[in-house]
Amino acid sequence: MSMYPQNQDPCDKQSHSSSTPAPVTGIPLNPPPAPYENRQVPLHRHEGAWSAGLCDCCFDVKNCCITFWCPCITFGQIAEIIDKGTPNCATSGAIYFLIACLTGCGCIYSCVYRSKLREQYKLSGSCCHDCLVHCCCELCSLCQEYRELQSRGFDMSIGWRRNQERQNRGVGMATPTAPVIEGAMSR
Repeated sequence: MSMYPQNQDPCDKQSHSSSTPAPVTGIPLNPPPAPYENRQVPLHRHEGAWSAGLCDCCFDVKNCCITFWCPCITFGQIAEIIDKGTPNCATSGAIYFLIACLTGCGCIYSCVYRSKLREQYKLSGSCCHDCLVHCCCELCSLCQEYRELQSRGFDMSIGWRRNQERQNRGVGMATPTAPVIEGAMSR
């Protein structure tokens, strides 16, 4: 079965002009995209795909602002998770800060961590791409890496050790229930 009538050419503009136009309803055919606050990072992603785009910094406005004003904080949090707690957030952030102050280019250090993140989670890209992204768009790349780790279940504010404790408690223990105390609350 054909999508077009047998005698009608889909490229023929004359045959399409005789058809009736769509009724005007006042509702746009292609609604505008939702504002950043209402968008959510997709939960299901293909292996190799990043959870959010490089320029999707407004998914997390708080992190975007912190990264803009003090990228060493965001970098320290990322490095602590990627390096599994050694060195800690403060040490990694301080190293990033010193390199940024001495060379004016913290991307020299941070592009290495993008490569580590990409290798750990089998994300798309290459070492050359990692360097280019960090050299051209350092702050956006740090925000993207931060969101990637968040989408993989890490609470970036508590560090590696507490994330591991939280994960171990959730895996090793049944759901806790409150103890029953008889006669404790009676009227």
